[in-house]
Amino acid sequence: MKKIELLAPAGDLEKLKIAILYGADAVFIGGQRFSLRARASNFTIDDIKEATAFAHAHNAHVHVTCNILPHLIDLNEVKEYIQELEKANVDAIITSSPLIMKEVLKTKMALHVSTQESTLNSNMVDFWANFGAERIVLGRELDIESIKEIKKNTDREIEVFIHGGMCVSYSGRCMLSNNMTNRDANRGGCAHSCRWNYDLYNGCDKINDDLKFAISSKDLCSIPLLKQILDTNVDSLKIEGRMKSLHYIATVVKAYRNAIDEYYQTGDIKNYEKYLEQIKKCENRETSTGFLDEMNSNKQLYDLFKEEPTQEFIGIVLDYDKEKGLAKVDVRNYFANGSIVEVFSPKNEDRYFKLEKIYNEEFESLDCANHPRDIVYVNVPFEVYPNDMLRLKNDN
Repeated sequence: MKKIELLAPAGDLEKLKIAILYGADAVFIGGQRFSLRARASNFTIDDIKEATAFAHAHNAHVHVTCNILPHLIDLNEVKEYIQELEKANVDAIITSSPLIMKEVLKTKMALHVSTQESTLNSNMVDFWANFGAERIVLGRELDIESIKEIKKNTDREIEVFIHGGMCVSYSGRCMLSNNMTNRDANRGGCAHSCRWNYDLYNGCDKINDDLKFAISSKDLCSIPLLKQILDTNVDSLKIEGRMKSLHYIATVVKAYRNAIDEYYQTGDIKNYEKYLEQIKKCENRETSTGFLDEMNSNKQLYDLFKEEPTQEFIGIVLDYDKEKGLAKVDVRNYFANGSIVEVFSPKNEDRYFKLEKIYNEEFESLDCANHPRDIVYVNVPFEVYPNDMLRLKNDN
């Protein structure tokens, strides 16, 4: 049986490696040219070469987004860039531009049609299949039954979004940012104007004294509907979030990885609550099932600051000395002696310990670690491994 691909975002090399180690079958990244996340730490060509080497060594794929709408001035650079990506051993290009598509079809890379094309029906899938696309990324405005029907009527790969931010407009077609800030979403500069706070007026009367109003939708979380999505036999499940943190990517990828594995092992998913609790440890926005479930109508995000993650990422393990019981840790957030710490691992179940000893690199005793990216040593009473993460319990 061909298993579905779990596709994760990566804003830099570190995130790419973590995404793959925590269970992603493929990652999508943006280069420094023609990417719709202009403010992400996008990849140079040398970065992309390292990314593809790492991914292929772990039986994973790298997809590169080339999602801006090119202007006349971009034409020669587009051709040169696509050739560079092919030489860097990229597996697929995601784009909505027919110009870029034609250049990709001249290479050995697969052509994936971006969600920006808002593909919502079988006729449009057929159009892109005839154009030469190997995979079509469906728009996020479809329910599960529609996705199932589309997949049944094509031999091309179908990719659907399962988690992450939702565009308040049809994906990629919003002009709000451009109108309000002169930052063009279709050129990589979206200011997320839909997430700003607005006042509401009835004529001249302000009617929202107690509540700031946002246009934004809740983020997408499809865990409650994941079995039904897997039953559609689509080819790839996509997590959105190239701007998200290392901890967010690891947490979300592992939750979906475990859920998908449960489905293939048992034919069902029964541990929904467990996976939802895992995601809450990193999620700081309210979620819904989006358009996947039309019965769920509560998709509007009214309070942008209502929820906080239940646990805080404090460090990543670099090494472990079994004789001394000390883990070498790259510090990411403040922590102090006496804290209860969770070890979050790509392969093992989550485990807890009480933090009693912290040392700096000179092995001088510390009461706390308060400088991100410092290297410290902490006591851990069981073996941990490189790339395990440490999370601080938040009791608030």
